[in-house]
Amino acid sequence: MIRTLFFILTVLALGFGFAWLAERPGSLSILWQGQLIEMSLTVAATVVLAIIAAVMLIWWIVRLLWTSPHSARRFFRARKRDRGYQALSTGLIAAGAGNALLAHKMSSRARGLLRAEQEPLILVLEAQAAVIEGRHDEARRLYQQMAEDPETRELGLHGLYAEASRLGAHEAARQYAETAAEQAPYLPWAAKATLEYRCQSSQWEDAIRLLDQQRVAHVLTRPEADRLKAVLLTARAEEQLEGDPAGARDSAVHALKLAKDLVPAAVVAAKAYLREDNVRKASSILEQTWKVAPHPDVARTYVRARGGDSAVDRLKRAERLASLRPNNVESLLIVAEAALDTQDFAKARARAEEAARMDARERVYLLLADIEEAETGDQGRVRYWMAQALRAPRDPVWIADGHISEKWLPVSPVTGRLDAFEWKVPFDQLEGPVEEGVVSRGDAAINALPPVKKAQSSTEKRAVVEQVEKTDASASPKTPAEPVRTPEPAETTSPFFGHPPDDPGVREGQRPADDKNRLRLF
Repeated sequence: MIRTLFFILTVLALGFGFAWLAERPGSLSILWQGQLIEMSLTVAATVVLAIIAAVMLIWWIVRLLWTSPHSARRFFRARKRDRGYQALSTGLIAAGAGNALLAHKMSSRARGLLRAEQEPLILVLEAQAAVIEGRHDEARRLYQQMAEDPETRELGLHGLYAEASRLGAHEAARQYAETAAEQAPYLPWAAKATLEYRCQSSQWEDAIRLLDQQRVAHVLTRPEADRLKAVLLTARAEEQLEGDPAGARDSAVHALKLAKDLVPAAVVAAKAYLREDNVRKASSILEQTWKVAPHPDVARTYVRARGGDSAVDRLKRAERLASLRPNNVESLLIVAEAALDTQDFAKARARAEEAARMDARERVYLLLADIEEAETGDQGRVRYWMAQALRAPRDPVWIADGHISEKWLPVSPVTGRLDAFEWKVPFDQLEGPVEEGVVSRGDAAINALPPVKKAQSSTEKRAVVEQVEKTDASASPKTPAEPVRTPEPAETTSPFFGHPPDDPGVREGQRPADDKNRLRLF
């Protein structure tokens, strides 16, 4: 484009010059060696231009002849280089496809056409061909050679890391990853591997520093970097909690600023404040986290924040926490548990039944069984709730890569992945309950039970005995040897499951003859 524009401008300039000379006629006389040469200015300008063009043409021909050997040599060298790059390209494609024979053949051809010291891709092709053919020693030698060259250092370190990981040499793999991360923190594989290694060895300070370098190098997005840094700060806070509560508090609070829904950070921050006797701050942090992510750990820490509180005080704190997230299962359960501790069975049962209607799962039914045991002692009803718990869906747990943990961990013990644990239902229990059968959920499970009957007090039992004794005395005199027999009450309480006790000798609908004359003991 520039050459075309220059040519057009040159032609325009010549045309303008000749037009200018034509409008201003004149003559030119030259006396040279006794000869007088006369011509017009236009002819003289044309002759000058012709001479210049002839000189340029002659110079081009002479230069072409002079440089022809070099040009021929350069032509054949470029042709050879093109053939070498074509072989290199074909070999890399073959190596990527797993064609070891063609990759090795193209590698040999490329080395014959190109020089390895000038084209590092030859080493890459040879290393890949060696890996495909199973010559791992040769591949490691080539990767080591690439790692010593500044141009291919990163590729060589990645190859050495992959080979060390394949052989199970985790220490060597860690060293290669750390070397690559220190020299090039923008490499995702090196940064991720180094971060996981440092987390597995609890080097939280080094891990946080490396994470900041990755953020500056734009390896991670800002939300990802904030989340991972919050996890690392929480892990450091848990480690500092025993020996340095103030440091644990600062780390956990910083983590909550980066991830407001990180429950472990809130729990650690609250425990650190409680060690400093700052119940107000601890409660404030737990309340803020509860609004975002209601979790049982937050509820338990909040209810038992003050060690000297009575059961009634804990119930009041539970109700205050529940008011922050109404119509929530965890809110109902924490109030029901606190009410059970205060022996307020009516409130405990009401809240537990509301939770069952909202989300019928294992923990809800186990709590109803505890309430039944404490209030009525009816083993039939207790067994009923236990059976419902066996059939109900499981409760959420801390799980990472199929591993269930009783508490949150910053790193997965299976894969070493950071921030792997999630609070959710285990995968293997999503399809159905533990025990086969139809699950009675919510209202169905609650309505299947008869209403709770209030147990007779000792005064009522004594009145019944006295009434029976008076009746027997008016009917016939009582002999000392004859025991007092109580008649069957007018309204008998039917068994819970609607049939006689599970006695092999008693069939349904039949009772021993003397069963009605059995003594009723109070």
